[in-house]
Amino acid sequence: MMNHGKQNVLGILIDTVDYECAIEQIIGAARQHKPFPVACAPVHSVMEGALHPAHRYRMNHLAMVVPDGMPVRWALRLLHEVDLPDRVRGVTLTLALLARVERETIGVYFYGNTRSGLDQLRSRLLELYPALRICGMEPSRFRSLTPEERQELDARIRASGAQITFVGIGSPLQDIWAYEHAPEISMPILGIGGAFNVIAGSVPDAPLWMQRHGLEWLYRLTRDPARLWRRYVLLNPAYMCMVALQKLGHRFNVQGTQPKADLYCG
Repeated sequence: MMNHGKQNVLGILIDTVDYECAIEQIIGAARQHKPFPVACAPVHSVMEGALHPAHRYRMNHLAMVVPDGMPVRWALRLLHEVDLPDRVRGVTLTLALLARVERETIGVYFYGNTRSGLDQLRSRLLELYPALRICGMEPSRFRSLTPEERQELDARIRASGAQITFVGIGSPLQDIWAYEHAPEISMPILGIGGAFNVIAGSVPDAPLWMQRHGLEWLYRLTRDPARLWRRYVLLNPAYMCMVALQKLGHRFNVQGTQPKADLYCG
């Protein structure tokens, strides 16, 4: 089990943990019914926080931010001499965690995606983990929630018997969701984005060789260029330049700015 604490990457405090350590902390919080919001942070998520002070504040007030992207893992090695055995990828973390909660009969809730997407996910999960306690699945509204809708959602999750909630509404919205809802539902919340569709089998995963070489972004870009070109073509070079600046001695502020109001994203 590896844990070298939180390390600053462009002002975002990344937890230098391996899969085993991340799972132990999540399970521990679930047993204690403790708020424990978790973000799986690739380059895009790190840059969202680096460029937007309010989101930086949210990210740095989550319980755990794991290095989802290989370039984030490499930055930890370059900047802090922390050589993790692997990144902590959202899909892989989710599957390993679900195998564990199935054995320990810990209930889970899934929020996000569409109803048909969730039905497909449920079928696949029960193939993989027949004894998994799925306490609820609820599609995203694809709009901002009203304060009343948010309170009702929190109440449904609490009443479901779930002890861990998985959120798949995309970054940065799922990280905002985790930050906002964790105090109210008092359990681990994992923002895992596209993992819903990858696990369900509706979206193919990147080849392993591309994952190992940090090219998963390229695979995604070729599959959805109209939506993703700005994220990868603009942010990836900016990320590399900013990491170089930090290596040369520039200090990136980790404080951020406390958001003035919740966004009630859903």
